[in-house]
Amino acid sequence: MTKHQSKISASKGADDDGNCATILAQSAAMEAGQASSSEQVELCIARIDDPMGEGIRTFTKVWREQARDVAVAQDTLLRSGYRASPIAGIPVSIKDLLDVKGEVTRAGALALDDMPVAACDAPVVSRLRSSGAVLIGRTNMTPFAFSVVGLNSHFGTPGNPWDRDRIPGGSSSGAAVSVADGMVAAAIGSDTVGSIRVPAALCGVVGFKPTQRAVPLSGAVPLSATLDSIGPLARSVADCAAIHAVISGEAAVPLDMVGVRGLTFGVPREIVLDDLDIEVGRAFERACALISEAGARIQLVSFTALREVDALNGNRVIQLAEAYAWHRELLERRGTDYDPRISARVRSGAQILAAEYLSMLSHRRRLMREFDGATSGFDALLLPTTSIIAPTFDECMAAEDAVRTKLLRNTAPFNFLDCCSISLPVHRPGEAPVGLMVAGHRNGDWQLLKVANAIESIIAGTGR
Repeated sequence: MTKHQSKISASKGADDDGNCATILAQSAAMEAGQASSSEQVELCIARIDDPMGEGIRTFTKVWREQARDVAVAQDTLLRSGYRASPIAGIPVSIKDLLDVKGEVTRAGALALDDMPVAACDAPVVSRLRSSGAVLIGRTNMTPFAFSVVGLNSHFGTPGNPWDRDRIPGGSSSGAAVSVADGMVAAAIGSDTVGSIRVPAALCGVVGFKPTQRAVPLSGAVPLSATLDSIGPLARSVADCAAIHAVISGEAAVPLDMVGVRGLTFGVPREIVLDDLDIEVGRAFERACALISEAGARIQLVSFTALREVDALNGNRVIQLAEAYAWHRELLERRGTDYDPRISARVRSGAQILAAEYLSMLSHRRRLMREFDGATSGFDALLLPTTSIIAPTFDECMAAEDAVRTKLLRNTAPFNFLDCCSISLPVHRPGEAPVGLMVAGHRNGDWQLLKVANAIESIIAGTGR
């Protein structure tokens, strides 16, 4: 067995003890008395603490005793016949940029370690606690969420579960690895240009970016207040939906769509299909064929708004201007503690004029309206989440800027246009993970989750 094969086997083995079962499966087992929250939490902690695993690089903090106490309490409540929500007793991780009462929020960086502790939980954290979820710990991330590559020079970078010599993607790197390696059942990430969907695609899990502000952003260290979204990563669409219902504060909508027959999907002609890795192109074509065979109509369509978003480079203007505004004073005080790569990106925002920034916001509003109209006849759009499979760490170190551009090319436009979107794994067992991105309409989050759930059932039913 080769080194590469041993890593694949180890990753697959995570399923053997049931700890990588979906949230719905874990919940059913607990309600039937066949499993307990305490057992699930102990399995998670054991996997995090495994010296041969990635736990030390996946988490920046683990709340072992608190998690055990909550699990015991949830087991007691369940035995009494009470369950706060479908995710009660389920182990969940949170990205290191969310406030937790009494702790300093470091956002994967050193420069925030002297900040005051949080006076209260972020709304997302508070809602998870109220739901009965068991918070396991804070996951590692690109410092300040400022890269989809996932590298962290301060706390290390977890290896990709498929091949530890490859990157996990970012900035929600630890979130994706914590789910893929069975350290939790679900994770909370954030997404500004792809930071949930990219690592989900590269690590072979599901990652959902809601419509911007569907989930409250307060209590989270921002990268771009205009473009940021908070959402879940998990092992299935239904699991993401269960978490989204809690953190958004919305009533869960049944994912009761049966199949995709009669639905119409658009595949953009522009940019998103260019220069795909062979593995990505093959998996995408196979997924589209399965969806078409199931009775859906798929059309290759031109969207002028996507061409214009690419030409404007609007995400860069908005992101850099807003990031620099937030970081400016911190850079003056703690600039030497920044990762030099992050510092350089943030400082470049100082060159963006107010007129340029305001003009880009105006362009964004116009293009959002145009894209809403152009996509109104489609149930969703289909495209590869990333144009490449996970590159090796060596490849990233040699050409990080080029890798970053390839990774965010397909995801970033949907932040600019504020479309909800989700990445589903569509690779076959043993192949490099590949994500299919299903992009929905602005504020159409639950309809997208229904569609994605139907697509997932088609692809999973064929062994991908």
